[in-house]
Amino acid sequence: MDRYEEYVVDGVVGHGGSATVYRAHRVTSPEVMVALKVLDDHHQDAHHLTRLQREFDFAKELAHPHIVTMFECGPAWLAMELVGGGSSTNLTERSDVFVALSQIAGALDYAHQRGVVHCDVKPTNILLAEDFSAGGAILIDFGVARSMAQDAGHRLTHVEASLPYSAPEVLRGRPPSPAADEYALACTLVELLTGAPPFTAYTAMALIEDHLNGPVPRFSHRIDWIPRAFDSILAKAMAKDPELRYETCEEFIALAARALG
Repeated sequence: MDRYEEYVVDGVVGHGGSATVYRAHRVTSPEVMVALKVLDDHHQDAHHLTRLQREFDFAKELAHPHIVTMFECGPAWLAMELVGGGSSTNLTERSDVFVALSQIAGALDYAHQRGVVHCDVKPTNILLAEDFSAGGAILIDFGVARSMAQDAGHRLTHVEASLPYSAPEVLRGRPPSPAADEYALACTLVELLTGAPPFTAYTAMALIEDHLNGPVPRFSHRIDWIPRAFDSILAKAMAKDPELRYETCEEFIALAARALG
């Protein structure tokens, strides 16, 4: 039986690129289940250890019902809230997509007000409570999050976010801002509504080119239930210039929900 300090592993929840997430319980309170994220042996290097610590530190400071709750962090592992309903890609009803993303938009705006940019908003980083009607959606993985105060004026030397959701200014090396999370949220909304993100090029270079210079797709031309008003709302949320996007993520999602009625 694997054990990490006071936590006993009960089973595997899933595997990521560098870690395994287990269902576990604390020895002193076996009735309370947690998610235990443990770096794989060959990923316990300085880069991944720093990223894990960053994930813990940022989320620990953000007390919001739709941001994952952190409990403890140890050498190469962290214990956090167990969210048992799978990722947001499991949502099948359009109304539920907007409920979930409205909650996530609120969580992002809350983080932004506290100087934190998530930097990796995407469907797989939005989990669902086992009882969705009660717990809703939960934003996870602050491993590449940035502090606006600390990173102001620093040019990024490499992009750690996921390319299908990366804002053009981030790809150009500018420090992430709340507008970059809004852009990624817009890409996420498109994927949850249509089954694919806005840009779906097969190569990294082609994806980058689309984000930098490609027009925002007009979905009303190809999907009969999407009105032209949605195209305009999406185009603003995905404007190449971050200054032209909506003031808040909540404003964007509210307008998109209204357009789709």
